[in-house]
Amino acid sequence: METFRLLQQHFLPFALDILRLCVWLVLLTAIFVPLERLWSRHPQKVFRKGVMTDLGYYFISSLLPVRILVVPMASLAWGLHYVVPSGLHEWVADLPLWARFAAAMVVGEFGFYWGHRWMHEIPMLWRFHAIHHSAEQIDWLVNTRAHPFDMVFPRLCGFVPMYLLGLAQPMANQTDIVPLLVIMVGTLWGFFVHANLRWRFGWLEWLVSTPAFHHWHHTHDGAEYANKNYAAMLPWVDKIFGTFYLPKQQWPARYGIDEVISPNLIGQLLKPFYYQKRT
Repeated sequence: METFRLLQQHFLPFALDILRLCVWLVLLTAIFVPLERLWSRHPQKVFRKGVMTDLGYYFISSLLPVRILVVPMASLAWGLHYVVPSGLHEWVADLPLWARFAAAMVVGEFGFYWGHRWMHEIPMLWRFHAIHHSAEQIDWLVNTRAHPFDMVFPRLCGFVPMYLLGLAQPMANQTDIVPLLVIMVGTLWGFFVHANLRWRFGWLEWLVSTPAFHHWHHTHDGAEYANKNYAAMLPWVDKIFGTFYLPKQQWPARYGIDEVISPNLIGQLLKPFYYQKRT
């Protein structure tokens, strides 16, 4: 009886998480595969190189980071709770949900930007982020190709300014939906900006990230195009910090990196821990 209770307590929630992810995978596939067939930027197969590895990352990236983030986010929230004046948190808490969410998206973007940029500029962090950039063909599923640490670090950076301003309040007596909405919207948008779509949106591309904007972040066309477009959703943040690049007509011809990355999932997860000097 005790064994059954433990199985029910631990296995059932995990099984439900897997089922939920399978349902989402079917929905995402039903949306993006037809779109990429009809409006593809680069002709490529659905089962392109590395697709099975990326499917593995889809489940890992959805299950592990949330669990890894629990302790550091709770510690971060606890520490910042005593730094920020309580009056600010009270004033922000009285704002309508839509206003807090909109402000959190903007404020958090600055943290996400710098977290992402540091993943490129700090060699130790690049060890993990290189896995994401190893994709030589880009489509919606590449969004999930990320080492768990690569998922955790930028998110922590994004939540620091949100906690400081009281836009996310995990110390409250009830669950704060704002950080959950920020992560959900950011994740869904990540599938879109990685998609193999040739769509262009004119002046809107200065306001919200698009496939063209993010594809240039993944380019392997030359050093002069590298290290651009770090913003997750708001390209004008790159404009502020001088890393914006988005020509009107041109698209990247090549993707990937020079480093040799293992093609299998286990090899990629272990790679950062015996990574050689970046060339």
